[in-house]
Amino acid sequence: MKYIVCQKPGLWSEGEKESPTPKPNEALVQIKKIGVCGTDLHAFKGNQAFFNYPRILGHELAGVVIEPPKDKTPLKKGDRVAILPYMNCSQCDACQAGKTNCCEKLQVLGVHVDGGMQEQMALPHTHLIPLNTLSLEAIALIEPLSIGAHALRRAAPQAGQTIVVMGCGPIGVGIMQLAKNRGLRVIALDQDEERLNFVKTHLDVEGILAGVKAEDAIKSLTQDKRADMVFDATGNQKAMENGHHFMKHGGTYVLVGLYKDSLSFKHPEIHAKETTLLCSRNATKEDFDWVIDTLQKDNFPVNRYITHQMDFKNVATAFETLYNSNKLLMKAIISL
Repeated sequence: MKYIVCQKPGLWSEGEKESPTPKPNEALVQIKKIGVCGTDLHAFKGNQAFFNYPRILGHELAGVVIEPPKDKTPLKKGDRVAILPYMNCSQCDACQAGKTNCCEKLQVLGVHVDGGMQEQMALPHTHLIPLNTLSLEAIALIEPLSIGAHALRRAAPQAGQTIVVMGCGPIGVGIMQLAKNRGLRVIALDQDEERLNFVKTHLDVEGILAGVKAEDAIKSLTQDKRADMVFDATGNQKAMENGHHFMKHGGTYVLVGLYKDSLSFKHPEIHAKETTLLCSRNATKEDFDWVIDTLQKDNFPVNRYITHQMDFKNVATAFETLYNSNKLLMKAIISL
């Protein structure tokens, strides 16, 4: 079978190897669709945390079962499946508490261990969700949208509250739409006017161009109260260090984006507001279930969210194009 590996930042190589032999609790899965996210693009350029090379990328995956597990499971040959890419130990305190997303020994496909840029994978049946009611393209969107679902579940906002989402990329868009579905008022913040126009047009949210007057604009939209919650989906140091300014006293600040180095806050500023500061990492099965229900009810603009399509054999050249493109990139899908 064919695979593509990122040997080091900026360098791809292609190869062939034997198909994997599944263990009794594993299914052999044909990978059909792979979503490309910021993690992949940052890994390609060498600025991704928790990462080493060489690595087969790809963790936003849709596949088809070609050999069901020998252990008894509901999986059948031909089933379309969503893949939970977070390989957890099931034994640590986090796992035992249901926080499999931050397992002490977590290995994420395409980050800590090889991912989906290969034609077939042997995967535990516990990490496969049969979904014959959804298209393969929609299935490939479940993981990135679940990142936003997890952030919202962590913060537990109430209907009618106002949130600011910093960053109108794929994760930010997911947070916004899921929040709107739950009756929240959403204000989007981004420095890219094209991305702002995308969310204002397709998600019908209020949008503000990031800059020196952003705080004043948010105060104006909230009758001088600021937001109940702020979600960072940028991973940008400056943005992350300043997002709490958009939050009201007694509010919540959720760091969804990941910056690979230190962050610094002026303690009196966050102390005065008695800030609830949360980090949100990955997602759980419960988050996947929320997103699956959303997609099955057609409550997310799938076709508008996917802005780029590419073929597996063209990945090497396509990644360079995606990284440097001036064209709006929301979600790219690789087809095998």
